[in-house]
Order: sequence, then C-alpha cells, then structure tokens
Amino acid sequence: MRHVRFLPLLCSLAALAGCALFVSRLTPPRLSIVSVHVRSADFWQQRLRVRIRVRNPNDLGLGVKTVSYVLDIDGQRIAAGICAQGFTVPAHGTAEFDTQVTANMAGAVLTVLAQGRNRPLHYRLRGRVQLAEGWLRSLPFDERGSFTLR
Repeated sequence: MRHVRFLPLLCSLAALAGCALFVSRLTPPRLSIVSVHVRSADFWQQRLRVRIRVRNPNDLGLGVKTVSYVLDIDGQRIAAGICAQGFTVPAHGTAEFDTQVTANMAGAVLTVLAQGRNRPLHYRLRGRVQLAEGWLRSLPFDERGSFTLR
C-alpha cells in the first residue's frame, strides 16, 4: 500500500526524464547569409537588406518566433537586430527571411562596403533563435561564411 502513494511521483519523474532526453536531442539550426543588398549609403548611415537562410537539421519542424542576431563583416561589427516575424522551418528543410539592417559606423562601414564589391566579404552571424513552442525555447547559433555584396 505504501508503494501506491509513490506511484504518481515516479510517473512524474519518468515523464520529466523523457522530456529531458527529447530536448537534449534538439540540434540548433544553421543560419547563413544568402545575399546582402545595399539599399542606400552615405557617410552617416547605411541601409542594407540581408537575406538569411535557416537550415533545420532536426526531425521536427521548428516554429520560429524571433531571431536575434549580431552581424560582423570582416571583423567589423555592422549591426545587431531582431527579426520578429515568425516562420516555420520544416524538418530537415530550410526557410529564408529578409531583415533590414541600418548601420551607423560611418567610415568603417563605407570602407567595408567599398571593398566588398570587388571581393568576398567574410561574416560572423551569431545570436539566438526563439521558438514559438516546446520545452526548449531558445537555441543559440554562431556561424561564419562569406558573401559578395550586390
């Protein structure tokens, strides 16, 4: 009879252990820059449209609520921002989104932009993907790559 009292507790612990195993298998998505377009640029402010691809390596689709990011190009901090438009990345699939970036680094950004038309630019994109649902709500990412400015 004493063992029956502990049955709900044991069931709860087993359920939590099962959830912990499920969550630990969720792999962070891979983000990469597809393209960067200069919308406008002057000495004080540069407006860029950055298209980002999200690859989901998981067996489950990811409902993305927001993506917060920091973008460095050739070692220069260009921008930080949040894409607050939700989207879904299918299991083992990809999705893309555009984000508008306004950089205020004057001469450093203009130098990077001017050099970028003639050669690949190297970037580092890092931040967090906030999921719309599930036990694990935030997945970090830190990616590097290169692109040619358009």
